[in-house]
Formats: sequence, C-alpha cells, structure tokens
Amino acid sequence: MAVKVFLDEADMPKQWYNLGPDLPTPMQPPLGPDGNPVSPDMLTPVFPMNLIEQEVSQDSWIDIPEEVRALLYRWRPAPLHRAYGLEKALNTPARIYFKNESVSPAGSHKPNTAIPQAWYNKQFGIERLTTETGAGQWGSALSFASALVGLECKVYMVRISFDQKPFRKVMMETWGGTCIPSPSDTTEVGRKILAEMPDTPGSLGIAISEAVEAAVTDPTGKTRYALGSVLNHVMLHQTIIGLETKKQLAKINEKKVDVVIGCAGGGSNFAGLAFPFVKDKIEGADIDIIPVEPASCPTLTKAPFAYDFGDTAHMTPLMPMHSLGHKFIPPPIHAGGLRYHGMAPLVSAATRDGLLNPRAIGQIECYKAAVQFARAEGIIVAPETSHAVAATIQEAIKAREEGREKVIVFGLSGHGLMDLLGYEKYFAGELEDHYMSDDEVRESVKSMEGLPKP
Repeated sequence: MAVKVFLDEADMPKQWYNLGPDLPTPMQPPLGPDGNPVSPDMLTPVFPMNLIEQEVSQDSWIDIPEEVRALLYRWRPAPLHRAYGLEKALNTPARIYFKNESVSPAGSHKPNTAIPQAWYNKQFGIERLTTETGAGQWGSALSFASALVGLECKVYMVRISFDQKPFRKVMMETWGGTCIPSPSDTTEVGRKILAEMPDTPGSLGIAISEAVEAAVTDPTGKTRYALGSVLNHVMLHQTIIGLETKKQLAKINEKKVDVVIGCAGGGSNFAGLAFPFVKDKIEGADIDIIPVEPASCPTLTKAPFAYDFGDTAHMTPLMPMHSLGHKFIPPPIHAGGLRYHGMAPLVSAATRDGLLNPRAIGQIECYKAAVQFARAEGIIVAPETSHAVAATIQEAIKAREEGREKVIVFGLSGHGLMDLLGYEKYFAGELEDHYMSDDEVRESVKSMEGLPKP
C-alpha cells in the first residue's frame, strides 16, 4: 500500500471550483454602509477588476491561466499521505489520509491563492500589494508570490504573533516583503487604536484596516490590497487542494469518503479541501464535513449568522457571515491564523444550509494531538493544523468504538517549524485553554447592533 499518492504535473486541475452557484440557498450580497448591495465598481480601489470578476462570478468552474499553473508547478500537485503510523497508534479501523500542504515553499496552503492574486494584480498594472497576516503564513506566502511576479509587498502582522513568531518576519524579508507589527503608527487607524489601547495584542480585524487604508490612500493608484482568506475568490483558488485530493483517492481506488476535516479561521484552508466534497454532498453523497475552530474563537459554533464588517475600522463592505463582532479581540492563543472574528461567507452559507458540522476544540487538546501525530507520522504541524489533527483523532477513536471502517481525510495546512514556541509552552505546562462563554459572545456581538440583518 502506498504511503504517499502523487499526481503528475499534467494531472493538476486546470479549473478552480466555485461553490457559490451550487449552494441550496443563494448567496446574499455584500452591502455598503448605506445597506445597499456593493457593486463591482465600488471594490476597484481595493482589488483589481480581474479578481473582482472572480469574486462575483456565478460560474461553477473558472479556468486557471497557464501562466499561473506554471508558477504552481514549483510544488504542486501536493502529495496525499496515508497516516499508517497514526492509525496504528490509535488502533482504529479507519483509514486516515492527509493532504500535505506543508510542502509549499512558504510551508502552508497560502501560496495557492497568493500566486494567482499576485499574478492577476501584475496583469492589471499594479506595482505594490498590502495585506495583513495573523501567524505569518499568509504574509510569507504573499511576499513569496510577489517576488515571483515582481511586485512590492507590505504586510501588517498582528502584534502578538509578530512577537511570538519573529522568524516569520525574516521569511518575508528574505522574499523582499516588509513586515510591520499591527497596530502601527504608519496608518491613521493604527495610531487611533494605539492611543486607545497601547498594550493591545492586535487582531486580524485591526491589521486588515491598516492594510486597506495603506492601499486606498496611495496617491499613485498603483497599490492594491490582497486578502489571504474569507473572500470568494480566495476560497476559489484554494479548491485546487480538494480537486487534487479527489483525483488521488480515485487513483488508489478509494471510492467513498466518510469524513472530511479542516481547521477553520477565515475559511480558506478548510474550503480548499472541503468544497469539492461539499459539491458531492449537495448531489447526495453521505459525507460528514467538519470545520474545526478554536474554542476561544467559536465563530461557527457560537456566533450568529449576521451582516458584519470584515475589519475593525469599517473599511470593508458588510458581509453575510458568522461573526463574533468586528471589535472582537481574541485571546493570545498560538493558532494565530485562526483568531479572526468572522468566517468566510461561503463557509458560513454552507453551514447555514446544514452542509457542514462545525466543531470547536481547546488549544491544549490540539497540542496533545499534534504531539501524538508528530510521534506517529514525523511531521510537526502548525498550531492551526493541530485543530484538524485533534478532530481526526476524535473521529478515528469513534470509528474504533463503533467497530466501523471509515475513510477520514484531513487537511494538513502547514508545518509548525516556525511555531515551536507554542510547543515549548505546551511541554512546560504554560498553556491555558480559553473557552468563550455565552455571555462573552453576547457582549462581543453587540458591535453588530444596528447593522442590516441577512
């Protein structure tokens, strides 16, 4: 039996899959401050029109340009692994597979959208990109992609992660990017927040506000903003993960998948693996699809489905999504990439339609699972990925207790070699779990009072 399943480069998908048109309930549009739907033209100060066209597309399949495929060939197709070691350690009848996105140059799934976003911006005549990053994976990926196509890149990194993960900044700088801790004194919104909360750990919502402000205030008009998660076109680009996975499973004659698992913060890694399987579920397949989030940021499991801003300073449109409120400041857990207040509208809509079964897990259980996985399979996973590993172990134990053979597929979204401080604190017994209470959720979502309702 193969431990790794590979595809030839010629077998890499030639199209991305867009879930939106296939959802049972039509997607609701983003809204402007006046409560009216946002037109594509209103997004042009922030994004190039060629990406806006993908954002609003009602086509189920969108061609991947050959030039983009040529850049993705540097590491794609990514391998699918059979987790024999973990199966043995758990004594489970389940067959466990993981899609290994840690093999990219940046060490995560993020380049799958960073490459096309940088390429489309370059084609549109843009010279500079701004963005935010949590744990640093997206900032690293966009710096890498910008270097390949010849763009400048400025990254606002959430301050707590900037302090916890200093080598992420070095990665960005190696690829020519500039990394700034957020909130910063380089933007109006950053200065305002520092004046109000000088000791804030920061948040993705604040960092997004700074990055958008830096883009739209460039007098040359040659700067645009790039987002690593949440938006439709980002989910689209990531579906190359699940499309490859389905081809690899077919190659080894796995005819039915029972459980699909991915960690979920903004939604891109989860959507990339899961959306091609959600399509199968819409068409009648019996699949349990599980997005896994931190118990400290229970967006899908506790937050309402509402219209909310994607950032703290109200610079983005109102989006229909599960949200803890745009003023939410998350606890400083080590899974920095999962500390966003909202969830991708497409992931939120699929949850609303009953296609997904979200789950929240505390960080201590996640680190325990990550250590067990490392000792069984060898790969030290990112703190974000550990949430998917923890849920996979839960499902494999469930299969053992039920005495049922199951096929479980999870997304290994990135390695943790830049995140070892969290492991060090876990071994030292210094980590704490943060479980957001219902009262805390009710207080947090008050920032959405008075906004339009979906």
